[in-house]
Amino acid sequence: MYEISGKLKTFALGLMLIGLVGIAIGFVKGLGATESDAEQVIEHARELKAEKAEKEAGKIHYGKIRKWPRKKPVDKELEPDVEHTLHHLHNRPWAAVYTSLLFFFMVSLLIFVFYAMHKAASAGWSVVIYRLNEAMSRGMVSLGILLLVFFVLGAMGVHHLFPWMHAEGDEVLEAKSLWLNIPGWLIRAFIIIGGYMALRGLIIKKNFEQDSASDYTPHRKAFRLTIVFIAFFMLTEAVLGWDWLMSLDPHWFSTLYSWYAFASAMVTGIAVMVLVILYLKGQGYLEYVKDSHLHDLGKYLFGFSIFWTYLWFSQYMLIWYSNMPEETTYFASRMMHYKSLFLGMIPLNFALPVLILMDIEAKRKKALLIITAILVIIGHYLDFFVMIMPSAVAENWHIGLPEIGAFLFFAGLFIFCGFTNLTKRPLLPANNPYLEESKHFHYYNL
Repeated sequence: MYEISGKLKTFALGLMLIGLVGIAIGFVKGLGATESDAEQVIEHARELKAEKAEKEAGKIHYGKIRKWPRKKPVDKELEPDVEHTLHHLHNRPWAAVYTSLLFFFMVSLLIFVFYAMHKAASAGWSVVIYRLNEAMSRGMVSLGILLLVFFVLGAMGVHHLFPWMHAEGDEVLEAKSLWLNIPGWLIRAFIIIGGYMALRGLIIKKNFEQDSASDYTPHRKAFRLTIVFIAFFMLTEAVLGWDWLMSLDPHWFSTLYSWYAFASAMVTGIAVMVLVILYLKGQGYLEYVKDSHLHDLGKYLFGFSIFWTYLWFSQYMLIWYSNMPEETTYFASRMMHYKSLFLGMIPLNFALPVLILMDIEAKRKKALLIITAILVIIGHYLDFFVMIMPSAVAENWHIGLPEIGAFLFFAGLFIFCGFTNLTKRPLLPANNPYLEESKHFHYYNL
């Protein structure tokens, strides 16, 4: 049986405490912002534009710097007004919390989806890490409850992250009100999250019963429930992508968006599992998890990094090529105000993981796997950041106390829930029909 160390428990609780402080400071500053603060933000933005214009004006021509007026006139109509800027300042702490909350919920969910896929396929190699998948998906329950609370607060008007909730006078949003309405949106959220929790609980219960069973009846029941879970997930994953992410920009749409969010969360979940396995092996656990198992996880990390990039490029390229205003507005705002993050995701989420893990030997080297997993987690958090923040705060974004605090808090909650749950059952699922195959799994091409 696994026993959580005092250091790890202290570390997780410490992250949560530090995170709470950062979140609290963010809410005090954000919700306490006044029109004077908004005017200062606008003035600061005006100064930055003037500096940029001045730099562009000083051009080298025949070895001399051409002189231009130090300040260019600023088009007042293009500047954000005080009301909208103040709205963005008030939104920032809520958006910071939502980004990390949804990110870690999706990671927990996709860790369980990864497990369900293997169980439904009767995969033999991954049985020795089943209990890790079951435990580290425990955050889905706690984070799911917090996510529902967050949605209820939005429906009550406590925060204003979802513009379609205030669609009066907007013909486009009023036309979408058959789907984007508060009662239907909330009902769908409760069905989706409640369904995930219920099916996860039933599957894990049957798997635990198999440990002491005299036949494979619990295993067969768990298998059938897993098929139901996968079918339910495939139907609802598209809906949660529309409701929880794409509706933040309700005038925009993309048929690839839900798959894109799925790929981002899946590769992050695999990266988290790699880190968890290497940590536990360092503590003397998981004796049956060999280099061959790490090699297969490395292949998944490699493959889903390419899959994410394919979706990223396909979505961007098709919208850029069509040049339709109702579609390009999404990327225009991100290229204008989030260019460093939007383009910076490519090396973090594609180039570096693929280049590091391309070599067959690299997938078994612990140091390279750790580096790749950390890069992937950071890169895909930034991916969720870029998906959520532009609609919430426009160009008034920073990665400061609210964002760092929210990330640390939910990371600590995820770690605490996962490793605490890991202590409740043996690390090996006894009586599983594929256990021996998994123990002796060997990748012969190594």
